[in-house]
Amino acid sequence: MTSEILQLLISGISQGCLYGLVALGFVLIYKATEMVNFAQGELMMLGAFVAYTFLDILQWPFYWAVLATIFVMAVFGVVIERVFMRRMIGEPPFAALMLTIGLGFLLRAVAGAIWGSDPRSITTPYGGGIFSIGDAVLGYENIAIVIGTAILCLLLYLFLRYTRVGIAMQAASQNQLAAYYVGIPVKRVFSLVWAISAMIAAVAGILIAPVSLVDPQLGFIGVKAFAAAIVGGFGSLPGAIIGGLIVGVAEQFAGLYLPPGFADTSAYVILLLVLIARPEGLFSTMQKKKV
Repeated sequence: MTSEILQLLISGISQGCLYGLVALGFVLIYKATEMVNFAQGELMMLGAFVAYTFLDILQWPFYWAVLATIFVMAVFGVVIERVFMRRMIGEPPFAALMLTIGLGFLLRAVAGAIWGSDPRSITTPYGGGIFSIGDAVLGYENIAIVIGTAILCLLLYLFLRYTRVGIAMQAASQNQLAAYYVGIPVKRVFSLVWAISAMIAAVAGILIAPVSLVDPQLGFIGVKAFAAAIVGGFGSLPGAIIGGLIVGVAEQFAGLYLPPGFADTSAYVILLLVLIARPEGLFSTMQKKKV
């Protein structure tokens, strides 16, 4: 029983890290632009397909392929912001929301047209290996997910806390008009936020590829990640990761100990319970914007 619980906990943490990474993209864009990007899951899917192109079609070395994927997705994030989302500045939030939903449909269609609808697997240096902890078995790909998430979160924290650009991003998220008046190029900050969000999605896509086959429907993971972002507190970056872990672990335990079907619905049950008990999310600071 102990090994079974440990196995579920390990798998849940791994899955929760993926949800948390996608949720980070939701929160970053919302904090900076007050827009909800429902295409974040599709950005992850696209990042996985770009990585597949570099790794399995072009046969690039793994680390060069990862860097190239992150760069391509960063440029793509800037293009999305410049072409689509910049026109939404000053428009009702619902208009921007519907635009990102439509963008998600478009990205799925484009991915299907370019790479096809058949599931693809990505070759990685850590795929297939296992590590045993007692009777529990931990795949190397699960270890890579947890380590990759931890490193990315640390880099993001250091960037936001100690760099001029990161501080400018925080200022713009607090008050766009005040940031503009003190000389911060708010529109460039918005482009950078979308680029970072797309880069995070690319990393999530690379990490999930050895665990789950890549196809145009992979982006629907973003729905559960959105639930995780709300559970953690939609304005909290640490809350996004913690919310993802809660959803991921609950999903694993529900799949074993509850009737069939509860694993897929557990994220939404948790979401409803949190909204009833604490509508602002578990870890939201609910800070007022500073001027």
